[in-house]
Amino acid sequence: VIIAHDVDPIELVIWLPALCRKMDIPYCIVKSQSRLGALVHMKTATALAIASVRPEDRHEFSQLVTAIRQQYNENAKTIERTWGGGIMGVKSQAATAKMQRAIEKEAAKKALM
Repeated sequence: VIIAHDVDPIELVIWLPALCRKMDIPYCIVKSQSRLGALVHMKTATALAIASVRPEDRHEFSQLVTAIRQQYNENAKTIERTWGGGIMGVKSQAATAKMQRAIEKEAAKKALM
């Protein structure tokens, strides 16, 4: 399965990587809808599933599948963990600090009793 990165609305393809990992199907994400469209002789395409391969192209296709599995399917956990960077925004940091101060204030009240 080949997925374009610039699909709008993203909800059309956001579920595909999870489904491909669950079903153990190799998938990759390519740079543009127009590149996928050129492959199928259309203006644009959001996703492409390769169902059959000519016998003379089997060797090249198996090499491609091996590379795709290494980069996407087997690295799913590392990709998920690095997404977003784990840095909260200003509002989230302020809300967390406010909640922490309230917890500390409550603990101080309980300590006095």
